Amino acid sequence: MTNESKQTDVDIQSNQDKPELETGLDAVAAEAPAAEAGSAAAGSAKPAARDITKLKVDKTCSRGLAGWLGQHRLSLAITSYQTGRIYLVGSDKQGRVSFFERIFERAMGVVGNAQRIYLGGLYQLWRFENVLRPNEVIHGQFDKCYVPRNAQTIGDLDIHELGIRKNGKVVFVNTKYSCLAELSQTHSFKAIWKPKFVSKLAPEDRCHLNGLAMVDGEPKYVTAVCKSDSVDGWRERRRDGGVVIDIDTDEIVCEGLSMPHSPRWHNGKLWLLNAGTGQLGWVDFEKKAFVPHAFVPGFARGLSIIGNVAAVGLSKPRNQRFEGLQLDDELKKRDAEPWCGVQIISLTNGDVLNWIRFDGDMGEIFDIAFLPNVKHPMMIGLRTNEIRDLITFESEVPAQAPAA
Repeated sequence: MTNESKQTDVDIQSNQDKPELETGLDAVAAEAPAAEAGSAAAGSAKPAARDITKLKVDKTCSRGLAGWLGQHRLSLAITSYQTGRIYLVGSDKQGRVSFFERIFERAMGVVGNAQRIYLGGLYQLWRFENVLRPNEVIHGQFDKCYVPRNAQTIGDLDIHELGIRKNGKVVFVNTKYSCLAELSQTHSFKAIWKPKFVSKLAPEDRCHLNGLAMVDGEPKYVTAVCKSDSVDGWRERRRDGGVVIDIDTDEIVCEGLSMPHSPRWHNGKLWLLNAGTGQLGWVDFEKKAFVPHAFVPGFARGLSIIGNVAAVGLSKPRNQRFEGLQLDDELKKRDAEPWCGVQIISLTNGDVLNWIRFDGDMGEIFDIAFLPNVKHPMMIGLRTNEIRDLITFESEVPAQAPAA
């Protein structure tokens, strides 16, 4: 139990990417933080950048979360670009909620399953592979161990949400260039689609393209804050300029939204988050309108759906990007404070079934992914000795016959 985990009547196991891991396992040492840019030795008066390895994050959760995750054999991957964190949230043998934390600078879009996780970062797209066989555990408890196997350098594209195509290729929202993109063998990215109203590919974040919905293993719908075709034009259109676009037809299938995020196709419906109003809802294609389903107390961003429940990420409104939206009025009307965390919501009646809350130095969530058939996951970090010492292999070399 670490001092960054608030404990009420809910038992939490927290494994953090820091020098001292008070988890009952062998401690895994962290690397020393890299030298800060603009140091005194260089004669710069610029303040040192915040050391994200030293941030304090308090975690609380609903009483039934551990049992619910364990019963359904589910875990969650949660990212926060503000703190550079990815959390793998599962349940351990003692019936506690397990938070396994790793640091990847500007952790953004995440998508995954029991075998593989992709994560967008500041200037790289990461691929993690589970190295454990079925019914195998590591450190006596973790049933999945995700190892970083590839980090493709793409540059700072302000990468947002990700999808995995049925051919195995990753597609991602390239927000800086207002397009959908794939990885390239040679270049930073390969553009595969842009909105018709964007006249050219340019590093100008014109419409703030941000969300991606996959349908049958192919990219199908995207969200954008507006239809602007000028540099940074979306900031003045946050209140009601949002659109959902069908990328196959270039048709705008829903408009009048307030900072829409995270479209997801599930059971014949297109669900999404109307972040500026604090609502989870779905698209009525006939009316080209958003139908609210549930209010959430925060800036909604990050959505994952499984069965008949949705995990919704919540962030605290901040600065001029998020303030001045209808969400502010809704929070005042309900006498509610904004959350940073995750709420698991019924798609039947909109009730909150379980929740996770983050406080302290963490105020924003970016993305969420359910990991089915994963109960208690861990991830190898870049600041640990394990990344050197955990070696697994496959082989076509035949076993040598014993000597006579």
